[in-house]
Amino acid sequence: MSSVIVEAPAPVAAPPVAARRTRSERSAVWAAGWLVAAGWAGSFLVISDQVTHRTWGATAAVAYLAAAGVAAFGRLRLSVILALVGAVALPLTWLVLTGQAQAEVRVMERSMALLLHTGSPYVARPAGLNDYNPYLPGQSLFGLPHALGVFGPLGDARLCCAAFLALCLAVGRRVLRGSPLGFGFGGDYGRSGISYGTAVGALVASPFLALPLCVSGVDIPLIGVCCLAPALALRGRPVAAGLVLAFACTLKWTAWPVVPVVLAALFALYGRRAALRCAAVTVAGAGAVVLPFALSAPKALVDQVFLFPTGHGAVATPAKSPLPGVLLAGLGAGGTALALGLLALSAVLLAVSLVRRPPRNAVACADRLALGLALAFALAPASRWGYFALPAVLLFWTRLASRLQD
Repeated sequence: MSSVIVEAPAPVAAPPVAARRTRSERSAVWAAGWLVAAGWAGSFLVISDQVTHRTWGATAAVAYLAAAGVAAFGRLRLSVILALVGAVALPLTWLVLTGQAQAEVRVMERSMALLLHTGSPYVARPAGLNDYNPYLPGQSLFGLPHALGVFGPLGDARLCCAAFLALCLAVGRRVLRGSPLGFGFGGDYGRSGISYGTAVGALVASPFLALPLCVSGVDIPLIGVCCLAPALALRGRPVAAGLVLAFACTLKWTAWPVVPVVLAALFALYGRRAALRCAAVTVAGAGAVVLPFALSAPKALVDQVFLFPTGHGAVATPAKSPLPGVLLAGLGAGGTALALGLLALSAVLLAVSLVRRPPRNAVACADRLALGLALAFALAPASRWGYFALPAVLLFWTRLASRLQD
């Protein structure tokens, strides 16, 4: 008689202690992050008198608290979904359907209507604050669906800005994916167990992007092109990068510091010819859009786009967050001169750094650009906290797009 030997199943190995600790620590960090976001959102119920901010704050605070609760149990993807729904989808839908928005949304929509009917996006003789358009002509593009009366509430400029950001990040991710130029530091985020989709979802759901997406949208397109242009340049596509930079330069003049950083990276990696091609496309494209309005209505352009945002217009700018430059300007002419001097000094130091140590990968490029923009926003005589969303997103998204797996 033959005997049958049945082998006992091998015991299932328990996860290593270090792995369990890593997952636990990661969950704790995510939960803490969502709790900070909840405090940030909830503060608007106390410090803000704007209905849009308070609406977003109430909805987002609850969503972030729920996200923190599930993140504490290791459900990171679910926490991101909850945050996206409660801090972006629900408040944005409610604000759009009820027609509530910050003045910037109506400025974009009205400027396109003016452009279609008068040939200029600027009111010739602004009577008050709401008549001012502090943006360059390209920003009007996002008010086109509303101006044409298509899609009903779905023509809201905020939705156009959000769609444009999604397009820029998707293209930028595709450009950077797998490129060695995206790697600027050690380690591999792909081993962390966090996918690119989860991480970017968390970035979009964070207050950095969720708040402007819901209430204003005006800085969202600029964030998109500032992420995309360096990615194209670093992959050796100077013409495409130039076209994106040209569009950026027609949105807000605060995008102009992006150009020298991208050109320095192109010059360091691909030589003078690539940098010159990118510069030529940028200047020609931006000039073709801005120059006609500068020639036809120079006073309106200067007064509304340059003097008003910097605090030198006939109407006071609402950009008065208590930042160093704003506080210095509040001391009088001497304080303003000091703020402008510090601003000029930071620009010179940044230019010197670009010449001596030009960025050679996506992370270095994003870091240099974010530093320059943060200094500019901090030292400008007229500024607001919301402007810092641009350097923050640049820092985080570039690292995510360069490293994380799908």
